Amino acid sequence: MDTSSPSPDLPRSRPCSRWLRDALDAPAGWRFLDRPAAPLADALNGLPLGRYRDLLHGVWLGHPLHPALVQLPLGCWISAEILDTLPGNRRAAGVLVAAGLAAAGPAAVAGWADWARLDPPRRRTGLVHAAANNVGVLLFAGSLLARCRHRRLKGRLLGLAGLTAVSVGGVLGGQLSYRQAAGPNRAAAVQRLAPPDWVAVGPVEDFPPGEPVRRAVDGLAVVVVHDGQGGWHVLAERCAHLSGPLSEGTVVDGCLRCPWHGSEFRLRDGEVARGPATAPQPVLQARVLSGHLEIRMPGVR
Repeated sequence: MDTSSPSPDLPRSRPCSRWLRDALDAPAGWRFLDRPAAPLADALNGLPLGRYRDLLHGVWLGHPLHPALVQLPLGCWISAEILDTLPGNRRAAGVLVAAGLAAAGPAAVAGWADWARLDPPRRRTGLVHAAANNVGVLLFAGSLLARCRHRRLKGRLLGLAGLTAVSVGGVLGGQLSYRQAAGPNRAAAVQRLAPPDWVAVGPVEDFPPGEPVRRAVDGLAVVVVHDGQGGWHVLAERCAHLSGPLSEGTVVDGCLRCPWHGSEFRLRDGEVARGPATAPQPVLQARVLSGHLEIRMPGVR
């Protein structure tokens, strides 16, 4: 039997989809974007926002706020374009275009707050994503102006162009979030990877008080902090934000600060004390037995 022929049940290559994926991947490699991106990120990070920065990141929500906010302007604009195809809905369509423009501001502010804390490849994609959305906003602003001047056809055409632009921006946002993993909780798998039973990680002498120490248990990296008063704190070692090495961070006021983007996690429970991280850092149980520190995942018997 000739096995060289491909089976009809096997999926064939799809050059068009491959081309599309390559096109969406391309902005991450456009280094020329670093020239405007770096100073812009520094300026945004330097704004005296205080706790409002964590509000924009979505720390209070447990995940990034920006994706939730973009639903309102998109919903308004899509609805406006649908109403444009029906008779007798000119005023309602115009109101929806205006509402979408009003809602786009908060969504953009939250997006820029997240973007400023990304690494260069993701910043590049994010900058193109923002540019497409800005073009869409300008086109919808032109659409609203045309509608106010009773130039309905021009308003509809500008609205369709604006919806096309924000759709491109949305696809790039999905690329940034899911393929480049700019928003997901990087520590979500720890629950499954952590040891279910007590495992020794080393003698207590190996953990100087107040100093984060990295250890690996069955392929899972953890960071151990001895508070010097008999308390032991063990967290997943890779930051939930962008996998920064917490063992290279610092202990500040009962929190462990990530060395990459400054996220702070409470040692006692892993909760986020300061963003840009939005998901808590997984915490493992710890005990000292016969002079050795042992750890396990909590809730496991």
